[in-house]
Amino acid sequence: MRFRPCIDIHNGSVKQIVGGSLSDLDVGETNFVASEGGAFYGRLYRELELPGGHIILLNPAGTTEYEADMETAREALAEYPGGLMIGGGVTSENAAHFLDMGASHVIVTSYVFRNGRVDWKRLERLVREVGTEHLVLDLSCRRTEQGYCIATDRWQKLTEVYITPETLDLLKESCAEYLIHAVDAEGKRRGIEEPLAKLLGDWGKIPVTYAGGVGSFRDLDILREAGSGRLDVTIGSALSIFGGDMELAEVIRYTVSNE
Repeated sequence: MRFRPCIDIHNGSVKQIVGGSLSDLDVGETNFVASEGGAFYGRLYRELELPGGHIILLNPAGTTEYEADMETAREALAEYPGGLMIGGGVTSENAAHFLDMGASHVIVTSYVFRNGRVDWKRLERLVREVGTEHLVLDLSCRRTEQGYCIATDRWQKLTEVYITPETLDLLKESCAEYLIHAVDAEGKRRGIEEPLAKLLGDWGKIPVTYAGGVGSFRDLDILREAGSGRLDVTIGSALSIFGGDMELAEVIRYTVSNE
């Protein structure tokens, strides 16, 4: 289990938002707003040698707020070139630009999952532009009676695609790894989605980063066990640098000792 840091950006500020509460018309339930900018977090993660983290731009592309998000992201990437991935508004037309900014990978959901299904032509274009080695598919999902359903557009729209071993097998040929937020748990610090973690850990064929609900070291124990030690983890609102109780240094020590 590796710890993967995060930088979520909304209206140009580094924030922690309860994931499922954000929409185009609502700023959502905010847990934390940083006084520091993107450069602070990029530099911190570089100094602590924490590669493989992700930047998520939370505003819709094409808005003034999205441009503010981009500026904060540029600051972070300038401090840690090659150390961070980026997602939010990524398309085949601009994906290479994000890599030129210093991102190691681009993270994509909504561009690929269109009209409720996988748009294979768009996915193929992305792969041609950046290569599978620079592409991360974000399969963030919501819990339904039928299983874990991939959600798009700030996690407000449910697709017809579910997280299953077959889905993971089908998409893995087009990407380097998966990032998967358990949306119903995201930002709530009330425990992880154990069935989802078990499904992902049992599969375990390419790197998978789990996010959502971690609020204590006990939750990390549960995630390690449910995920068979195969899942990396990102922690947001519960982390000390985002106003939470879990000290960053302790999280790093825990995850290093449990690799």
